[in-house]
Amino acid sequence: MTGTDDGAVRAEPEGHGEAGVQAAATGPGGGQDLSLAFLDVAEQAAIACARTMGQGDRHHSDQVAVEAMRARLDQVPIDGRIVIGEGERDKAPMLYIGERVGQGARGVTGLREVDIAVDPLEGTNLCATGAPRAIAVLAAAERGGLLHAPDIYMEKLVVGPRAKWAVSLDAPVADNLKRIARCLDREVSDLVVVVLDRERHRKLIGDIREAGARIRLIGDGDLTAAIGAAVAGNATHAVMGSGGAPEGVLTAAAMRCLGGEIFGRLVVDTPEKEERVRAMGITDPQKIYTSEDLAPGEDITFAATGVTEGVLMRGVRFFGDGCRTSSVVMRTRPHRVQFIETIHVRARGGAAELRF
Repeated sequence: MTGTDDGAVRAEPEGHGEAGVQAAATGPGGGQDLSLAFLDVAEQAAIACARTMGQGDRHHSDQVAVEAMRARLDQVPIDGRIVIGEGERDKAPMLYIGERVGQGARGVTGLREVDIAVDPLEGTNLCATGAPRAIAVLAAAERGGLLHAPDIYMEKLVVGPRAKWAVSLDAPVADNLKRIARCLDREVSDLVVVVLDRERHRKLIGDIREAGARIRLIGDGDLTAAIGAAVAGNATHAVMGSGGAPEGVLTAAAMRCLGGEIFGRLVVDTPEKEERVRAMGITDPQKIYTSEDLAPGEDITFAATGVTEGVLMRGVRFFGDGCRTSSVVMRTRPHRVQFIETIHVRARGGAAELRF
């Protein structure tokens, strides 16, 4: 049972392979809609690492997610190129920056050229400890549609659609919080700001508290928090602080689909980092990026599947005949957001018992 409407539930044979990916990539009228194929990639990565949840080995959790995502990506009918991945080629065995993926990497010609950003397991520590909000995530766009960001920190400010025209990365924290509150018709004391719990954020945390807003400190998973900030009714009104620049590109892809905004500026605080960004063609290290700078593509797809329990997506739930995943898949063309529950049925000779 499959569905394409918001909130759809679909049942699929577990490990349905290349034929299923091919079918998912064919849209109405035989046109190519890759959103469900990319969703399948995220689902398989989530299922693989969810089996390691709570075992205390974040490296193993990440490894199995990478392997599952890489294997499924190669079945998608695209000529794909990794622009945000597991690192440079000499530091990552697969899903490294510049790696070709999809059927094009196996010699199939005439396929659509796609740039891909991945985080097979966002929140490795969260998965290793069984904590909430770990996800598997992928974003894709036409060639050149996603910025190749250096693997350094980025100062970030993420807000929802109603506040995106009112804030500035250069403004004092208190001023931004007042503007967000005004846009949302709230008091500053009503706001909840998500911040990574890091020593480098001590001053930021103090500024937010002094302004009167509430704070939710998280250990990992600022991408998940950013998605929440762009969705009304999620009790998250902004995300502030510095985190990985590659995750900033994935956040930007989500914001392009959700109507929210990310403002980001690379943290170039050493000569080595300055040399790295210039080698990547970035001439202005102080530039403030927006979602359209980080994810400028016209045809963007964003897919994420919950690994552990979260607010927007539940974690993978296993049962005797398979498992159930909870995901979000979004596109800019056509503009749509789908929350999808999938029941993955393990291939067996007899009838499987499905749980709804």
